[in-house]
Amino acid sequence: MLRKLRKARVTLPVVILTARDSVSDIVAGLESGADDYMVKPFAFDELLARVRLRLRREEPPENFLLRVGDLVLDLRTRRAQVGQRVTDLSAREFALAETLMRNPERVLSREQLLSQVWGFDYDPGSNIVDVYIRYLRRKIGADRVQTVRGVGYRLRA
Repeated sequence: MLRKLRKARVTLPVVILTARDSVSDIVAGLESGADDYMVKPFAFDELLARVRLRLRREEPPENFLLRVGDLVLDLRTRRAQVGQRVTDLSAREFALAETLMRNPERVLSREQLLSQVWGFDYDPGSNIVDVYIRYLRRKIGADRVQTVRGVGYRLRA
């Protein structure tokens, strides 16, 4: 089962708790994708420490990150990283960046961006999309968001 999970790129940490204590069992468990292996009986405090260790990661799992070139958007911390520089985004800037990053190289019209980021309550004649594109360009780089005249915007990969 663990091999199938790992093959499907499920990165959830796994600690095997078992009575099997032979070296071959331990090796098989770890090679099948387990992050840790504990033999019963075990101390509950040790189990908790190992679980905390497995949950503590320096970088979030890949499924919480959107990447387009060297632009990375962290969906948990709601920050953008351009190269080595990390920048905070407002809620609307973040939603706009996320929408563009989920559709790299695809031209999105102002109307599409307006409905996906702001909802249908905004006036389609408003220039709010253009204003927030300008804000986003200042934070992630002007060359990343390309204007396609008469159509909309696209995020360049």
